[in-house]
Amino acid sequence: MTTHRTFDLIAPSGYPNDTEVLHRALQRLRAQGHRVEGVEATQRRYQRFGGTDGERAADLNRLADASRPLPDIVLTVRGGYGAVRILHGLDYDGLQRRLTGQPVALVGHSDFTAIQLALLARADLKTFGGPMLMSDFGAEHVSEFTMQHFWSALTKPTMTIARKVPQAHAVDVSGMLWGGNLAVLTSLIGTPYMPPVEGGILFVEDVNEQPFRIERMLYQLHLSGILAQQQALVLGDFSGAKPYDYDNGYDLHAMVEHVRSVIGIPIVTGLQFGHVPDMVTLPVGADAHLVSDANGFKLTLSNYPCLR
Repeated sequence: MTTHRTFDLIAPSGYPNDTEVLHRALQRLRAQGHRVEGVEATQRRYQRFGGTDGERAADLNRLADASRPLPDIVLTVRGGYGAVRILHGLDYDGLQRRLTGQPVALVGHSDFTAIQLALLARADLKTFGGPMLMSDFGAEHVSEFTMQHFWSALTKPTMTIARKVPQAHAVDVSGMLWGGNLAVLTSLIGTPYMPPVEGGILFVEDVNEQPFRIERMLYQLHLSGILAQQQALVLGDFSGAKPYDYDNGYDLHAMVEHVRSVIGIPIVTGLQFGHVPDMVTLPVGADAHLVSDANGFKLTLSNYPCLR
């Protein structure tokens, strides 16, 4: 990857709490020849947030300013919490006018899910679930897997993610790919920021959530009727939770099997997406075709922003 790109940093959630990691991330991007703008977003701190609600909303709203050149990549500094506080303050009409059809990639995951789903619901804008400045570009050892998938996803008009993880059922479905962090996604149910996707392929991930908490959130999606409207549910990574003796055999696998028996749509497991070092980059809002069988699954994606 030799093309030099312009990165615009946004901090819709938390502030970077490790200056060494921040410095390493910025140095890496610059050493690769990229231009990094919006660095002031990494310097702000208001309570546990990367600036006031107004400042953090302005990070995104400046993309609607026609007098400013558009960056290639809008990169989230980090996750945490706080994105939901700025959803009402985003200029959805302006962002839709400026970004629709443009080769601009808005990238992040975790708490950024709130922004991604709101932009999809209110402005019909497609974004990317992918690496963030601190956790990925600032890692002590950058994952070649993550970076390879990141640049491939952003620069190719189609992509295929395949993994040889045996699946319980054969699946062959098509629909819009959407989703993200499970806790953030379920917190938007019943709000104007939840995309009314029908016939979609929903992917979810989370971190530090016990199996019963994951099940409870999946039940909320089920009981609210959202899962029944989807073609399939794709499970990403659910790391960080420690087993308890009280679980008495109720683990992540047992939870998935129970949910599978309840929701009435196929569940595909093993997607390398979430709070993990090696992660794929997923275009939220893209056209998707999902095929799975006893040998694994293949997810083919198209119709999303592509850098020139």
